[in-house]
Amino acid sequence: MIKYIIKRLVLAFVTIFTVATLTFFLMNMVPGGPFLSEKAISPKAQAALEAKYGLDKPLFQQYLTYISDAMHGDFGDSLKQRGRTVSSIIATKFPVSARVGGVSIIVALCFGIPLGCIAALNRGKPVDNIISVLSTCGIAVPSFVICTVLMYFLGVHLGWFPTFGLTSWKHYVMPVIALSFYPTAYIMRLMRSSMLDVLGQDYMRTARAKGLSQFVSLFKHALRNAILPVITYVGPMTAYTLTGSFIVEKIFTIPGLGGEFIGSITNRDYTVIMGTTIFLATIMVFMNVIVDIVYKLVDPRIKLK
Repeated sequence: MIKYIIKRLVLAFVTIFTVATLTFFLMNMVPGGPFLSEKAISPKAQAALEAKYGLDKPLFQQYLTYISDAMHGDFGDSLKQRGRTVSSIIATKFPVSARVGGVSIIVALCFGIPLGCIAALNRGKPVDNIISVLSTCGIAVPSFVICTVLMYFLGVHLGWFPTFGLTSWKHYVMPVIALSFYPTAYIMRLMRSSMLDVLGQDYMRTARAKGLSQFVSLFKHALRNAILPVITYVGPMTAYTLTGSFIVEKIFTIPGLGGEFIGSITNRDYTVIMGTTIFLATIMVFMNVIVDIVYKLVDPRIKLK
């Protein structure tokens, strides 16, 4: 186990390094620059700004400098937000996204897993058909459509919840529903198909033949094996929801990392783009490592090599 974890951590570092390298060079290949949008800026002033942030140096030298600083935890200063470092921006914005994302993860798991099991146990019945329709709609409908429907009916028409900001528990309701709708639907479909496969296995028939109750056979034998595909999905889902959906944050005016990332792309804020990309990639990679370890804990038959 220890050897496997060390191996995965090394591969994780290589993956993050590759993401950082590709992002840096692809970003600098895009025409334009971070200071072209400045109003009435003179060529002399632009050259001074580029010299201040090291953008006047050769591209490969900029790359080596950035990677060296990033390995020490320094992502540099924001090119557009004067006096703010990228690390402070991430430290300020990520907790906001993480709170919304954390609640969304809990909601998705609490609803997705039971509903998937119910659909599998009632295969072909009206309950199964209703859950299948809901899961298909959840996967097919884009998040901005869900946000718009929620804002119109729950926010404007009924006036139950505020439509922007994040200052009370009511502000969390619509963003959490919008953010958890897709993963809930996806978990429902995964759980249903996996549970149907498990229920048809020989050991399940043996358990029923021994006289075990449906509750015991379901939760002691079936659920533990059927939940493995869900665990696989939980890794990237957690990284996605913890950082916050960019669209959801933008629509509900949530001051999270997603909105900051979109703003940095629009403003060509290279250092913020790089810092947030590396941060998100790190979360994604390490969540996958954790999922692989949890795999072993859930099913001891799995061999980690």
